[in-house]
Amino acid sequence: MTPTIATLQAKKFDLPERTMKFASRTRAFIKRIPKSLVTFDDCKQVVRSSASVGANYLEADESVSVDDRIYRMKICRKEAKESSFWFQLLKESTPQELETERLALAKESIELVKIFHSIIRNTKPAD
Repeated sequence: MTPTIATLQAKKFDLPERTMKFASRTRAFIKRIPKSLVTFDDCKQVVRSSASVGANYLEADESVSVDDRIYRMKICRKEAKESSFWFQLLKESTPQELETERLALAKESIELVKIFHSIIRNTKPAD
Protein backbone atom coordinates (compact mmCIF):
# COMPACT_ATOMS: atom_id res chain seq x y z
CA MET A 1 0.00 0.00 0.00
CA THR A 2 1.44 3.37 -1.05
CA PRO A 3 1.47 6.04 1.69
CA THR A 4 -0.53 9.19 1.03
CA ILE A 5 1.02 12.65 0.86
CA ALA A 6 -0.67 13.48 4.18
CA THR A 7 0.94 10.43 5.79
CA LEU A 8 4.36 11.35 4.43
CA GLN A 9 4.00 14.95 5.63
CA ALA A 10 2.83 13.81 9.07
CA LYS A 11 5.93 11.61 9.36
CA LYS A 12 8.23 14.38 8.13
CA PHE A 13 6.91 16.78 10.75
CA ASP A 14 6.53 14.38 13.70
CA LEU A 15 8.46 16.69 16.00
CA PRO A 16 8.97 14.36 18.97
CA GLU A 17 10.51 11.76 16.65
CA ARG A 18 12.33 14.32 14.53
CA THR A 19 13.94 16.07 17.50
CA MET A 20 14.91 12.70 19.00
CA LYS A 21 16.57 11.67 15.73
CA PHE A 22 18.37 15.02 15.58
CA ALA A 23 19.83 14.47 19.05
CA SER A 24 20.70 10.83 18.30
CA ARG A 25 22.37 11.66 14.97
CA THR A 26 24.31 14.44 16.67
CA ARG A 27 25.61 12.03 19.31
CA ALA A 28 26.62 9.49 16.65
CA PHE A 29 28.41 12.22 14.69
CA ILE A 30 30.24 13.56 17.75
CA LYS A 31 31.50 10.09 18.65
CA ARG A 32 33.41 10.11 15.35
CA ILE A 33 35.00 13.57 15.72
CA PRO A 34 38.68 13.42 16.73
CA LYS A 35 38.94 14.71 20.28
CA SER A 36 41.32 17.52 21.10
CA LEU A 37 41.53 20.41 23.50
CA VAL A 38 39.77 22.54 20.88
CA THR A 39 36.91 20.17 20.04
CA PHE A 40 36.16 18.87 23.53
CA ASP A 41 33.94 21.76 24.63
CA ASP A 42 32.42 22.27 21.18
CA CYS A 43 31.35 18.63 21.08
CA LYS A 44 29.97 18.73 24.60
CA GLN A 45 27.96 21.88 23.84
CA VAL A 46 26.41 20.59 20.61
CA VAL A 47 25.38 17.34 22.30
CA ARG A 48 23.67 19.33 25.05
CA SER A 49 21.93 21.85 22.81
CA SER A 50 20.72 19.22 20.32
CA ALA A 51 19.20 17.12 23.12
CA SER A 52 17.68 20.22 24.68
CA VAL A 53 15.68 20.89 21.51
CA GLY A 54 13.77 17.63 21.94
CA ALA A 55 13.50 17.80 25.72
CA ASN A 56 12.04 21.29 25.57
CA TYR A 57 9.67 20.29 22.80
CA LEU A 58 8.28 17.55 25.05
CA GLU A 59 7.84 20.19 27.77
CA ALA A 60 6.06 22.49 25.30
CA ASP A 61 3.79 19.66 24.21
CA GLU A 62 2.72 19.22 27.85
CA SER A 63 2.45 22.93 28.63
CA VAL A 64 -0.26 24.17 30.97
CA SER A 65 -1.12 27.32 29.04
CA VAL A 66 -0.71 28.93 25.65
CA ASP A 67 1.80 31.41 27.06
CA ASP A 68 3.82 28.55 28.57
CA ARG A 69 3.74 26.72 25.22
CA ILE A 70 5.02 29.80 23.37
CA TYR A 71 7.78 30.30 25.96
CA ARG A 72 8.95 26.69 25.67
CA MET A 73 8.83 26.80 21.87
CA LYS A 74 11.09 29.86 22.05
CA ILE A 75 13.53 27.79 24.10
CA CYS A 76 13.37 25.05 21.44
CA ARG A 77 14.15 27.62 18.77
CA LYS A 78 17.00 29.07 20.83
CA GLU A 79 18.56 25.63 21.39
CA ALA A 80 18.24 24.76 17.69
CA LYS A 81 20.00 28.05 16.83
CA GLU A 82 22.72 27.22 19.34
CA SER A 83 23.16 23.78 17.77
CA SER A 84 23.58 25.45 14.39
CA PHE A 85 26.29 27.68 15.86
CA TRP A 86 28.24 24.70 17.22
CA PHE A 87 27.94 22.78 13.95
CA GLN A 88 29.36 25.79 12.12
CA LEU A 89 32.21 26.04 14.61
CA LEU A 90 32.96 22.32 14.22
CA LYS A 91 33.56 22.86 10.50
CA GLU A 92 37.23 23.55 11.24
CA SER A 93 37.64 20.28 13.16
CA THR A 94 35.54 17.92 11.07
CA PRO A 95 37.44 15.37 8.98
CA GLN A 96 36.52 15.48 5.29
CA GLU A 97 34.78 12.09 5.44
CA LEU A 98 32.34 13.47 8.06
CA GLU A 99 31.66 16.81 6.37
CA THR A 100 28.47 15.63 4.64
CA GLU A 101 26.99 14.55 7.96
CA ARG A 102 28.02 17.82 9.66
CA LEU A 103 26.32 19.78 6.88
CA ALA A 104 23.17 17.63 7.13
CA LEU A 105 22.98 18.20 10.88
CA ALA A 106 23.61 21.93 10.48
CA LYS A 107 20.81 22.04 7.89
CA GLU A 108 18.46 20.12 10.18
CA SER A 109 19.15 22.56 13.01
CA ILE A 110 18.19 25.47 10.75
CA GLU A 111 15.05 23.66 9.59
CA LEU A 112 14.07 23.11 13.23
CA VAL A 113 14.61 26.82 13.92
CA LYS A 114 12.23 27.63 11.06
CA ILE A 115 9.63 25.11 12.24
CA PHE A 116 9.66 26.45 15.80
CA HIS A 117 9.58 30.02 14.53
CA SER A 118 6.49 29.19 12.48
CA ILE A 119 4.79 27.53 15.45
CA ILE A 120 5.54 30.54 17.64
CA ARG A 121 4.31 32.98 14.99
CA ASN A 122 1.08 31.02 14.45
CA THR A 123 0.26 30.43 18.12
CA LYS A 124 -1.98 33.12 19.53
CA PRO A 125 -0.99 34.24 23.04
CA ALA A 126 -3.64 34.25 25.75
CA ASP A 127 -5.42 37.58 26.29
